[in-house]
Amino acid sequence: MQPWQRTLYVLWATEFLLMAGMNLVIPFLPLYIHGLGVRSTADVERWTGLVFSASYMVSTFVQPLWGRLADRYGRRVMLLRSSIGMGVLMASMGLVTSVWQLFLLRALMGSVAGFISAATALQATQTPSESAGRALGTLQTGAVTGGLIGPFVGGVLAEWMSLRHVFFVTGGLMLMATVLVVLFVREEYKPDARAAGVDTKSFFDVIRRSGVVIPLFVVSLLLQTGYLAIEPIVTLYVRQLSPLAPHLTTLAGATFAAVGVGNLISAPRLGRLADRIGPQKVLLWSLVAAAVLYLPQAFAPSVYWLMGMRVLLGIAVGGLLPAVQAMIRRNTPPALQGRAFGYNSSFFMAGSLIGPLLGGFISASFSIPAIFFVTAALFGLNALWVQRSVIVAGGRLQTES
Repeated sequence: MQPWQRTLYVLWATEFLLMAGMNLVIPFLPLYIHGLGVRSTADVERWTGLVFSASYMVSTFVQPLWGRLADRYGRRVMLLRSSIGMGVLMASMGLVTSVWQLFLLRALMGSVAGFISAATALQATQTPSESAGRALGTLQTGAVTGGLIGPFVGGVLAEWMSLRHVFFVTGGLMLMATVLVVLFVREEYKPDARAAGVDTKSFFDVIRRSGVVIPLFVVSLLLQTGYLAIEPIVTLYVRQLSPLAPHLTTLAGATFAAVGVGNLISAPRLGRLADRIGPQKVLLWSLVAAAVLYLPQAFAPSVYWLMGMRVLLGIAVGGLLPAVQAMIRRNTPPALQGRAFGYNSSFFMAGSLIGPLLGGFISASFSIPAIFFVTAALFGLNALWVQRSVIVAGGRLQTES
């Protein structure tokens, strides 16, 4: 086994633990907020949205900072910083006595986030170029699997122990990721003194010359905006399709998980395909396929139809992030890749904020099916953007150089 493969397996396990921990608390977050003294249903819903989004709000702005420090001091240090900080803060949420304290701790957790982007940068710099797509696609499945299993495990744990104790378990899982990094992740990193002195303007001047990296940031923003515009209303749509279903929450959970199941199936395979035919082609056709697959969901005759279409959607979008990451890796100098992945993560987090707001506005103003049309249009526009600003512009710059 080559060193980069061993690192991949360890980072897969750490991303799994981290994302499982992040998602453990999602099923009972409204109940926990109610237990902190928020009584009316409207206030619980409002605070749930604020608490859930608090980490994204802060993380959007701090990701570039952590990326810059990763280029200066190494990616492994950033993994340890993030996993320790998130573990301690998550466990501390089990001790809060007011919803304001919970909100502030979630915001602080966003300020120390950055594990995924640091892990991506570390894996990208250690993986041979011809295997980058496969490695980054496989790494993505660790986070996806954790995101799928976390809510289910969190729901089970909430039945066995107090809600406060689940936060302690979650913090423990995140600290387990720290132990794995300490014991098994090695990085022979020698910072480039010239890169350490590159300011923000100079950094953007460097990556602008590639012609594709900055457009890829926009791809990540539009991708996550479109994807998360649907997620907040999936449960409502399931209830609309099957109002008399005896196990509504189970059906909703399965519908949520369907995209992740498809993602698990396709991400490593599309990553290998990207290594063979080029990530730009996989990115373009995955966006087109996703745009097409969103449309039938607006006309779903049943929950099971919706579930099946979301599995197909997951298969289509499984190649998107690995393709974006592989192209950033190929078009950014190694000494600046931490910062590049940090900015990409920042755009991604911004999409995580915009998407639910957009979906909520459209469903309230029009209807739930209207969101699928808007999302299909967003993915279609993203495909056009990739064709014009990534493939055509990038190819023209390479020809000129």
